[in-house]
Amino acid sequence: MQTVQRPTAAFVGASWGALLIGGSAYLIGLWNAQMQLNEKGYYLTLLLFGLFAAVSLQKTVRDRSEGLPVTGIYAGLCWVSLISAILLLTVGLWNATLAPSEKGFYAMSFVLSLFAVVAVQKNVRDLGGARPGEPKAAME
Repeated sequence: MQTVQRPTAAFVGASWGALLIGGSAYLIGLWNAQMQLNEKGYYLTLLLFGLFAAVSLQKTVRDRSEGLPVTGIYAGLCWVSLISAILLLTVGLWNATLAPSEKGFYAMSFVLSLFAVVAVQKNVRDLGGARPGEPKAAME
């Protein structure tokens, strides 16, 4: 049985803070952007797709490391989904008629959100079912 260390309150707070800051910055920037509604929908969908793909990949990698069964097809689909979301954002920003600073803003808030959602998912999993002050045993 593998023992999982509980994350500290500071790390949990920083993870949630990064997710809220990254996601809020992206969404506020999108709300205030001078672009057509279909473009805003494209970027919103990419954020949601990217967040889901990152969480799914994190869970898949974690399950495999804990010896839980994960099919190769699902693991591959997780990787393809995350890479697709990043490539689609890259292509969209490359071809967008936005100022370079706006492109950088969207790219950085997107990447921050992806990193943060992985950290939040890890924390949620590590804290799930553990009693305060006691390390959580790996899920059976």
